[in-house]
Amino acid sequence: MLKLTNLRMWVMAAAITGMLASCQKNGQMPALKDADQISAGNKVIKTLAVSLTQGFEVGSTSPKTAYDVSPTGSSSGDNVTLSGNSWNMYDALIGNLAADQKAGAWSARVRNTGKITMLFDVANGISTVTIKSATYSGDSPSTWGLFYSTNGGSLWTQSGSAITTTSALTVSTFTVTQTGNVRLEIRKLTGGSNRINIDDITINDNAGGGTGGGTVLTGKKFLFDASHLENAGSADWQIDADGTEQVAIYTGGTTTETKAQRIPTPSYTGITSSTSETYWKGALSAWAVELVKRGELVESLPVGTAITYGGGGAQDLSNYDVFVVCEPNRLFTAAEKTALMNFVANGGGLFMIADHTAATTAGTDANGYNPSDRDGDGYDSPRVWNDLMTNNGINNNNPFGFNINYVDINESPSTNVYTGSNANAQKVLNGAAGTASKMAFYDGSTATLFPGNNSSVQGLFWRNSATNGGNANAMALLATYGSGRVVWIGDSSDADDGTGDTGDSLFNGWSGDAPSGYTSHSAFHLNASLWLAKAQ
Repeated sequence: MLKLTNLRMWVMAAAITGMLASCQKNGQMPALKDADQISAGNKVIKTLAVSLTQGFEVGSTSPKTAYDVSPTGSSSGDNVTLSGNSWNMYDALIGNLAADQKAGAWSARVRNTGKITMLFDVANGISTVTIKSATYSGDSPSTWGLFYSTNGGSLWTQSGSAITTTSALTVSTFTVTQTGNVRLEIRKLTGGSNRINIDDITINDNAGGGTGGGTVLTGKKFLFDASHLENAGSADWQIDADGTEQVAIYTGGTTTETKAQRIPTPSYTGITSSTSETYWKGALSAWAVELVKRGELVESLPVGTAITYGGGGAQDLSNYDVFVVCEPNRLFTAAEKTALMNFVANGGGLFMIADHTAATTAGTDANGYNPSDRDGDGYDSPRVWNDLMTNNGINNNNPFGFNINYVDINESPSTNVYTGSNANAQKVLNGAAGTASKMAFYDGSTATLFPGNNSSVQGLFWRNSATNGGNANAMALLATYGSGRVVWIGDSSDADDGTGDTGDSLFNGWSGDAPSGYTSHSAFHLNASLWLAKAQ
């Protein structure tokens, strides 16, 4: 993002001169045959590809509102097309009542000895399957089982043990390990007229792939925050936006800004290995599109939606693997801070991105410019993050092992990168997306590490003038907390893909930094994302 510093203006001028001299949760995953093996330097990373997901998100109207048709079990009446594929739903429907337990707006509801059957095969076999299930609210528990067929549905074999439903959606994982054509059937086995809900069926294929370099797991769910004015001022830290809203600006009044919706449009199912990041409209769209190309799932947390954990809502953090927050401009509420801390402690990944600031947001920074308080409420992203780490009510002593300095730095670029043997650091710096060897800041902040507070904290980049491996002047870092993980970087420009809201000043720090092209920014963010998701 353009931050109006003399250095940035020079960089933009150089870039212009150079140009003048020479320019959702449903459905079958896109065909990524050429991405099944991701080349990273001299390594080949085997990707366990999600070949199909089905979350029963059907829009405004359900295509199956009756449990059964007459005559009983009629194929023509009980068949339904979902995301282009044919399913049979016998004694089952797709519902969105308050009593339906669901991860989104809709889920399948099954009664008696009903079943949900794929009327098509996945061609690359099945390694594992995950399915969410719950007891329909007010009913008693029932059991259900997963069955598979390798001969078009003539014979079925049960995979694993039967599952007994509980009141909340619970993920069950089945190891199928079949090659070739396979289809699935979910059968309600006991419980009589008591109903169950089924949601988020995910099939990982068994097609094999590359060797060496490790394995990247797909089907991880990433939630990008858009609820804390990440679009304020000249910022546009969204993966996609389809509407507008009035947002406060630091000089007073409001401006019209683009507004993120939960599900990016067009559908992620249209993304292939050659899809441009302009498929979605947002300064973080390149990041999100690349995650989808690697088989991951992305959503936004829209403005007006509170951050929760364990509350059971459709966008509760318990439904996601990683929460990405790029330059928040409003403080988290007390409840949100509790949710964030518990999310990480219980295994979630938190990607924390800050920006430049100064000793006080009432004045100017070291370069004579306003700190990054883009909405004028007295808080910018470094202060928002420090408030989380010192005022969360659970552990107020920098529990992630660092504190953000109130500074404004430029580094174009730093090559002062971690060279030690920390396994986590090596996955972020030399992972499936390539090697991150350079990091440029265009008005960013640094961090001070406190390994006494959290011994896992590890610097990844430092200023060129800083001590490699030291605790001062870190530009990026990682840490673990409980069973979860944290990554922090002190500048939002590195994730900026240069496109998005046409009313904002954007700059391509993702892949096109001028004049030198610090393209390892994308490798850093993607590797860090996969590490946070425990996908590599």
